[in-house]
Amino acid sequence: MRSVSELAELAGVTVRTLHHYDEIGLLRPSGRTPAGYRLYDHDDLLRLQQIMFWRELGFTLAEIASALDDPDYDRAEALRDQRAELARRHDDLGLVLKAVDQALAELEGGPQTNEEEMFVAFDHSQYEDEVKERWGETDAYRQSRERTKNMTKAEFDRLAAENESFVRRLAEAFEAGAAADGESAMDLAEEARQAIRQFYECSHEMHVNLGEMYVTDPRFTATYDTHAEGLAVWFRDAIRANADRAGAGQ
Repeated sequence: MRSVSELAELAGVTVRTLHHYDEIGLLRPSGRTPAGYRLYDHDDLLRLQQIMFWRELGFTLAEIASALDDPDYDRAEALRDQRAELARRHDDLGLVLKAVDQALAELEGGPQTNEEEMFVAFDHSQYEDEVKERWGETDAYRQSRERTKNMTKAEFDRLAAENESFVRRLAEAFEAGAAADGESAMDLAEEARQAIRQFYECSHEMHVNLGEMYVTDPRFTATYDTHAEGLAVWFRDAIRANADRAGAGQ
């Protein structure tokens, strides 16, 4: 049996997160000490691992709870599904890594990169299709399209500059050692959420989902980690903590 602090350290989550999971019935400890402190057994750890697998894939806590508590839930089948999705994302990252290796090889005197292959990893047309497929029927997508359709290039350039400045401030806080669940990091996360609301209504839960995408999609991870390695994960954790602070259940 492990205490809540021992499990938090083992899993790399905060004690507050485990408390929250208990409060919403997502992960209830199997035991208690005579003083009433939480104790977790091996089955509890397996359930937490499942929760964290689904979180890495961008699922909400409500979706995870619904799946895990389904009488027909099959852990082995779930693991196979999770592995397949992670393998797909690994393949996407592999395209980017291949492009980097080819570019480096050419710079170091190797063969010239095939021009037909140079930009395969950056085929943005497929992203537009992906956006429509994943969010095209949502209110957020419609709001964003409506609010940006009349923006000028100067306005887009201003927004891009503001975003770049914000990411630099994120990196500075991260490199200064700010805790992801500290006030300064959570305030930055909330600032980011409010900025998104220029385009569509972004709830805390939606922001958490975006945060997951920042670490599971290499295209987004690169936006942050080029400023400081590990920044994307830290920002994701700050977004989660900010949602907890707001009582939004991450």
